[in-house]
Amino acid sequence: MGGHSVADWRGPAARVIVEDMAETEAAVSRPHQHDTREAVLFGGVYGSVLACSMVAALTQYGHTSRDSRRYDAAWLLVTALASALAHGYAHYIAERAPHRRWDVLRTLADEWPLVAAVVPTVLLLAGAGWGWWPANGVEYSAFVLNIILLFALGVVTARWSHRSWAWAMGIGLVDAMLGAVVVVANAVIK
Repeated sequence: MGGHSVADWRGPAARVIVEDMAETEAAVSRPHQHDTREAVLFGGVYGSVLACSMVAALTQYGHTSRDSRRYDAAWLLVTALASALAHGYAHYIAERAPHRRWDVLRTLADEWPLVAAVVPTVLLLAGAGWGWWPANGVEYSAFVLNIILLFALGVVTARWSHRSWAWAMGIGLVDAMLGAVVVVANAVIK
């Protein structure tokens, strides 16, 4: 072979293939990393729909005192935290790749958009409980707030993905319809 190594006869194409295989193997061996935009959309939509659903469920029996609104705020926050933990833990367990020591905490921390999405509703309910505004009828404000949040999440994430304004508005409307479905279901069930 005249002074050339065996690897030299393969040329640059073989080196590229081997490097690509190594990158693919490395990507498979590490857990799926969620894109921030993806996490904000998934967590935000889930959290906003959860907030709408919880407000509808908690106000079903007409308890509108300040005490009940503080109770509602606390339960909404507890439910969001439990949902985030369950969702993060499910992601962690479902990944078949080997995990490093702190991966579980990182996976759980990735669920922050879900909790963040319910915070405005928690504050709205808590504010009614603290007497900042009337406790009676605050659920309607919570529904409107969450429908607006769903619309905004749809528009912003669609624009992040370089969709046109028309597409972004359409996606925002579809997201907002998720909240509207909860409101309509609440009216029908009552």
